[in-house]
Formats: sequence, structure tokens, C-alpha cells
Amino acid sequence: MTLTAAAPYSKPHQTSIVKIPRIEVVDALRGFAIFAIMLLHNLEHFDFYYFPQHLPAWVKAIDKGIWDSIFFLFAGKAYAIFALLFGFTFFIQMENQAKKGVDFRLRFVWRLFLLMIFGCINALFYEGDILSFYALLGVILVPVGKWNNKALLITAIILLLQPVEWINVINILNTPGYVIPKNLSDQYFSQVGQFMAGSSFWKLIKGNFLVGRPAVFFWSWENGRFFQTPALFLLGMLLGRQRRFLASEQNAQFWKKILMIAAVSFIPLFYLKGSMHQFVATEALAKKLSMIITTWSNFAFMMVLVSSFVYLYTKNAAKRVLNTFAPLGRMSLTNYIVQSILGTLVYYGYGLGLYQYTGATYCLLIGILLFTLQLFFCRWWLSRHKQGPLENLWHRATWL
Repeated sequence: MTLTAAAPYSKPHQTSIVKIPRIEVVDALRGFAIFAIMLLHNLEHFDFYYFPQHLPAWVKAIDKGIWDSIFFLFAGKAYAIFALLFGFTFFIQMENQAKKGVDFRLRFVWRLFLLMIFGCINALFYEGDILSFYALLGVILVPVGKWNNKALLITAIILLLQPVEWINVINILNTPGYVIPKNLSDQYFSQVGQFMAGSSFWKLIKGNFLVGRPAVFFWSWENGRFFQTPALFLLGMLLGRQRRFLASEQNAQFWKKILMIAAVSFIPLFYLKGSMHQFVATEALAKKLSMIITTWSNFAFMMVLVSSFVYLYTKNAAKRVLNTFAPLGRMSLTNYIVQSILGTLVYYGYGLGLYQYTGATYCLLIGILLFTLQLFFCRWWLSRHKQGPLENLWHRATWL
């Protein structure tokens, strides 16, 4: 991906300050990510992996097809789109405040602290919360906020390469008998069903924080999220600096080019991640290389989704369809937390307990229903307010 030098930050003007307007395609893309996350979480019963055995064989066959399709399309990609746009939003905030002669970075630290609070509230219901994860890793944006584009791009590439995992690979190759660290997340995930299936909401809260959060923390480390996520933050900043989400023929060609590069890259990576054991005899080495390549494969397909979305958005017919997601994107914080509350209420034992009865087919239908309800609510709310309820609260608290 080629990113040329960015225009310098605008200097404050004594007579007028022009704020960067909302960019519709970003709202729509963020809403699409929320929709994809909703479908994934429903199929997973919001991290409660339970597969009903009483379903007919033909239903199980459909379930497998739906499960494989949704995970192929969105697993590891939906969250990545969210992370990319998180970095883009940071750039917009920095740019708007720079025009007023204000350095936004310290205020952003406070904003991350507020996001951590939102994440902790979300984690009361759903152990897989990413808001607190973004709040933690988002701190990297503070020291690099005014780096030049070249430094940002090099740093992002290094992070995407998964440097810690390559250290493990080198140790495996050079140290006979080297044993890779065990996945600590496994011992925690083996316990989550105990409190998710139970009828006590208090035990769910306790279990989410004492078991669920450590499980997700270790899983994120073991699967490269601690490096890929900040890399996506930086790339989102770069795309913002380049005004790549603005409508122009030059940007349309840019996204068309990214689509071709990402698609061509994805095909061999996807093949390799599932075939590594055929090429590498050592189990530990195959496992580590497969994990690294999986992160690259997910990144490549995420860019296929983003570039396709943004390029299609330049076409009027497609734009009208894609704008369906925009209200969800404008209220992404509210929607993300509300879907955790609704989803766990539907599937967990403290609520309806539908995890016992729903395979992927039923979960997909429930996910579409919940998405539709959220969409109608967002349209209704935004017809009366400029921001979603939690977005407004976050904004007001940011500027206390």
C-alpha cells in the first residue's frame, strides 16, 4: 500500500476555523463493522461455545455452512476494521484541535480513560469486550501522534510482522528442545461455561472479571492482537492524513489498487495458514508460522472488505445501499454495548438461555433481528439528536 506524504497540519486562523465535516463513508463502514461483529457474536453465543446435539442432521449441515461462511468473511476482520477507524478518528480529533492551536494528545489520554470505563461496564455482560483493549493499546497514539508518515508506516509494518512470534520461530530453529510457552488462555476458557450457563447475574459479573477477562487478555496476546491492533491504529491515522476517505477520482483509483493488491495477497496466505503442517515437520514451528500467517491473511482480507466498501461507495446505486449502515456507525459505542447486553440476555443462563437450543442458523436469524432493531432505534434516535446517548456522554465527559 502506497502512502505519500501528508499535507501538514493546518495552522490556526485568526478569523475562522473550519472543522472537518463528518465523512459519510466512514460512518457507513463503521456501521458495517458493527453489523459483522453482531453476526459473529451471535454465532458464538457471545463467547459461549455450545453446539446443540438435538438438532436434525440437515439443520446441522446448514449450520456448518453458515458458521464457516460468516467466520471466513468476518472473523478477525470486523474488529480490524473497527481498529483501523479508531486510528482514523484519532487523526480527525487531532486535526480539528490543531486548527485551534490545541494539542489534543493529553485530552485523548483522558478520553481513553473514559473508554476504559465504558469497556468495564460492557465487560459486566460480555467477557470479549474490545473497548477496554482499545483503551489500553490506544495509548500508543499519544507519543506517535505527530510522527511523520514514513515513521508511522515503518512502525506499523514492524508491528504487523509480529516480532515476538518471530523470536519464538528463531528459538525453535536454533535451540534444540526449545518448548514454546503454553496457551494460558485455554485454562481460563475451559471455565467460562460454568458462569455463563448459570442463572445468577452476579456470578456472571464475577466470572467475567476473574476468568473471562484474563482469558481474553491472554488469547489476544497469543494470537497477535497486541501487535496487529496498534498497527491498524497507525494505518488509520495515515489514511486520515492522506484524506483517503474523501470522495475523489484519485482516491477511487487508490482503493481499486488496494483491492487488487489485497486480493492477490490473500489467496496464497489463506492457503498457507491452513497447510503449514504439510510443509513444516516440527509441530511447534508449524503452529507459530501458522499464527503469524493467519494475522497477515486476516489483514489482507480486511483490506479487501474496506477497499471494496469504499470503492463501491463512489457508485451512487451502491452508496444508497451501503448508507443503510451509517446510523449504526454514528452510534457505534452505544450499539456495541447494547448488543452485548441484548445478546447475553438472549443466550446466557441469567436470561433466556437460548444457547441450549440455537445452532448457527437460528443464531444468524437472531443476529439479523437484533441488527434490525438497533437500526430502527438508531434512525429514530438520530432524527431527534445529533449523537447517540453514549456518544454524547463520552463527548461531554471528554471536555469536562
